[in-house]
Amino acid sequence: MRNIEHRCSYVNLKNPLYIRYHDEEWGVPEHSDQKLYELLILESFQAGLSWECVLNKRENFRKAYDDFDINKVCGYDEEKCAELLANPGIIRNRLKVAASITNSRIFRAIQTEFGSFDAYIRGFTDGKTMVEDYHLRTTSPLSDAISKDLKKRGMKFVGSTIIYSYLQAIGVIDAHGKECDLCRGNSIHP
Repeated sequence: MRNIEHRCSYVNLKNPLYIRYHDEEWGVPEHSDQKLYELLILESFQAGLSWECVLNKRENFRKAYDDFDINKVCGYDEEKCAELLANPGIIRNRLKVAASITNSRIFRAIQTEFGSFDAYIRGFTDGKTMVEDYHLRTTSPLSDAISKDLKKRGMKFVGSTIIYSYLQAIGVIDAHGKECDLCRGNSIHP
């Protein structure tokens, strides 16, 4: 465990889940398709909400979505959708629940086409990590391009702002602020 005194200013220091997420997950390059899948589905539920809201419900989402077993989610039927919509532990939005199933099927198709979702997403930057302060913006030409491609493939709730946030979460964009000990150039950056 690293000794982090200063964090990005958006972190709610009263929420241990958020602190742990910021310190151990956010911005760390993620290459596991399982984690990339989970985070993409969770990010899609963030649309119109805060990430903290989704993060606080992540364990409930994991239980409701069979630990994000993509093969199970791809097979969800109307009965399972009704079960999800009745679950008070997750975000119960009919359009987002439907999109999560469709997006899962498209995610799996991308895995088949590219060998992995990681290869697909990292292909947009030739495997490089982009570095920019999270204060800078909420979308970028990179998130615009990925969002456009995912929408063309049929995904929903993957607008440029959601994708930009996703790219930060999975470490394609390293966006720790200058005030943060994890900012590139500071001594305890991974």
